[in-house]
Amino acid sequence: WLKHARDYTDYIIERFGFDRNNRIIEIASNDGYLLQYFVKRGIPVIGVEPAVNVAKVAREHGINTIIKFFGTNTARELAESGQQGDLVIGNNVLAHVPDLNDFVAGLKTILGDKGLITMEFPHLMRLMDENQFDTIYHEHFSYFSFMTVEKIFAHHGLTLFDVEELQTHGGSLRIFARHTEDEEKTVTDRVVNLRNRERKAGFEHVETYTNFDSKVSGVKRNLLDFLITAKREGKSIVGYGAAAKGNTLLNYCGIRKDFLDYVVDRSPHKQNHLLPGSHIPIYSPDRIKDTRPDYLLILPWNLKKEIMEQMNHIRKWGGRFVVPIPDTEVCE
Repeated sequence: WLKHARDYTDYIIERFGFDRNNRIIEIASNDGYLLQYFVKRGIPVIGVEPAVNVAKVAREHGINTIIKFFGTNTARELAESGQQGDLVIGNNVLAHVPDLNDFVAGLKTILGDKGLITMEFPHLMRLMDENQFDTIYHEHFSYFSFMTVEKIFAHHGLTLFDVEELQTHGGSLRIFARHTEDEEKTVTDRVVNLRNRERKAGFEHVETYTNFDSKVSGVKRNLLDFLITAKREGKSIVGYGAAAKGNTLLNYCGIRKDFLDYVVDRSPHKQNHLLPGSHIPIYSPDRIKDTRPDYLLILPWNLKKEIMEQMNHIRKWGGRFVVPIPDTEVCE
């Protein structure tokens, strides 16, 4: 993720020419993992971060950070003190916002006349196309299509003039916004094309969302069919990865120790504990060499390539990998 942040910094500076005469503002700036790269380039920054503990870490590293929730009030305070942004950044924060109108109105207030906003968030179209229901987290208030964000921003006098499709978090969007009255930044073909793709995919019709519910049920049935058949054949199955998405999948499908002998995770902080809900024990990946399972169920499917390379030795005893999303697949 640090590489992603560093690459973004290099890209945005090169594309738009930001320098020490500009100001960068990041909403939900965390411990300054992104802003540090702007600071190293000599560009003034302001982080807005409500969590005291991580904001203090940022300050200790010399990153100017305001400890507040972001909304119209905070934006007005900054703007009235002459601290508007030439670049306003918000990465993976939009889904956490309970009052979208207050948040986006704040973006309008805090943005300099010729400034731009970039925001990254999981793309609903990718989530639904690829059955990524296990990436839906309790703390997220919303998941967005491009068209929905475009309408919200337009309501507050902001125009999306460009968009990029990213691979992070199973498929994300990076949007570029400007004041609607700032017509120097022309709307790109990528905006038009993505809007048309979402329309064609039916994102303006409620049936698209009810059909997704049926697809998710199908994923559950197919995974359970595989597990039941494998256990009837006397096969042993182990899970890999004690991440949040894995817990969502296991609990939705009702998978317990009767299907998975245990789960492994490389983090020592998770080992020798139980998964929430399913109470499946978590061990070190070293245990796999001792028990030699027939199948390894990859729960963080977005990392399947890395995990299959790391655990390739299970093939020596005929072990196989199983990927549950977008549908159950056994990899020889």
